[in-house]
Amino acid sequence: MVKKIEKILAPLDGSANSLRGLENAITFAKQFGAEVTGLYVVHIPTTAAIRISPEMRKKEIKYAEAIINEATELAAKNRVVFRPKIETGNPGEKITKIANSGRFDLVVIGSRGRGSAKEMFLGSTSNQVLHKVNAPVVVVK
Repeated sequence: MVKKIEKILAPLDGSANSLRGLENAITFAKQFGAEVTGLYVVHIPTTAAIRISPEMRKKEIKYAEAIINEATELAAKNRVVFRPKIETGNPGEKITKIANSGRFDLVVIGSRGRGSAKEMFLGSTSNQVLHKVNAPVVVVK
């Protein structure tokens, strides 16, 4: 039996692929009468060797808020219920944990993230989500 899709998780990072992922999540939501949760995970390194300054952390959170605001506006234009969420931590781990919380029927994620320095890391994020999330995952290029 196919489970009804009511709640869609759309991880965001501000990249073109993440925007395409959100657009697809909104399209699915309109088709299924579902709601979308837009999740931005601010990457905060956990190792002692890599630390970010409070100013950099503040800048990253402000960027996350701007992306979430854009996503909220796009969903509103399409008359889709949108639930914004900003978390901090390792994006792959946090997205997987939230997706596996049992509250989501579908995850729609961009295949690669923003910036050349983050490209390899965020590509590994979508790969981790694809292989570790229990719900169906759509990876958007």
